Amino acid sequence: MTREHRVSLLKTLPGLLISCGFIWWTFFHRDAHGARGFDPEEFRGLRFEQPWWIVGVVVFTVAGYGIRCYRSYAMLRSVKAKFSECARVFLTSLAANNILPLRVGDVMRIFTYSGDLNATPSIILSTVILEKLLDVFSLALLFVVTMHFSKSVSEHVRTGAEVGVAVSTLGVLVLVFGARTLEGPVKKLFAKTKNEKLAKVEHWLLLAIDCIKQIGVAGTLMLVVYSFAAWFCEGMLYVSAANVIALPTDRVGPWQAVAEANLSFLIPSSPGGIGPFEMAAKDALVRHGATASAGGLFGLLMHAWLFVTITAAGGGMFLVHRAHRAMRKPLLEEIETLPVELP
Repeated sequence: MTREHRVSLLKTLPGLLISCGFIWWTFFHRDAHGARGFDPEEFRGLRFEQPWWIVGVVVFTVAGYGIRCYRSYAMLRSVKAKFSECARVFLTSLAANNILPLRVGDVMRIFTYSGDLNATPSIILSTVILEKLLDVFSLALLFVVTMHFSKSVSEHVRTGAEVGVAVSTLGVLVLVFGARTLEGPVKKLFAKTKNEKLAKVEHWLLLAIDCIKQIGVAGTLMLVVYSFAAWFCEGMLYVSAANVIALPTDRVGPWQAVAEANLSFLIPSSPGGIGPFEMAAKDALVRHGATASAGGLFGLLMHAWLFVTITAAGGGMFLVHRAHRAMRKPLLEEIETLPVELP
């Protein structure tokens, strides 16, 4: 292992500590009423109250990630990428991100599999950036909408969130309809800075703009539609799971849990977002009538379901692909040749 990789791995230690802190706060910390986020009795008493909703859990999981795979394909259709390859690379990257540090899945997607998609690493990077921007925008919008049904949120917080979403919406519209004229102003905006991190932000923003230019206005608007559809399926997945165990919450609780839990991945933590995910899901559900122990248990179960299914699907595709190509190079050696972070 190179010194650069060792230093990068050391940088993951704070993330692991953050995850441990969130896990403790979610499941073992007692709130003002003396309740903890994990009740062994409630866990032992868990039952499938409405087992027919399991069909919804499976169907909406497949549909949600199927739409995400198609969105990835739609962004690379111009370079003659195949849907099957886009789906394999996308799910493999998610599986790798779940179990390996440093967002290795995204790095592999950009550098290791760019040839499989008939694209250069810079093209793949531009689609990854655009994909994440669309997801954050969709989740932020869902978060603001669901907050209106939560009595525990102050007006100041709601107003601030609404302003943030309004600015984000305006930014998305400008990106979609003004991509062809934005490159010059963006370069002028960052021209005077010598900050390395800001230079990287400029680079990523220009890549996203170039990706939108290549896809076109109509194609980019369809990407927004695909993003909304994918997160609608995710919401229905949470609703189905809540009905399976008869979670004591209102109709909005699972939808706010979707927004908060997935936005929690923005918090640096261990691979898979363990800790922040459970804490965010619990917080959202408690705001909508669930007990602390029920909210924590639901967050744990949802994370386990998503972690196992996506890691199994992506890992299975990875193994089949390696066997088909007769790749003898060990995975860890392959990872050693990758950059330690996104370019």
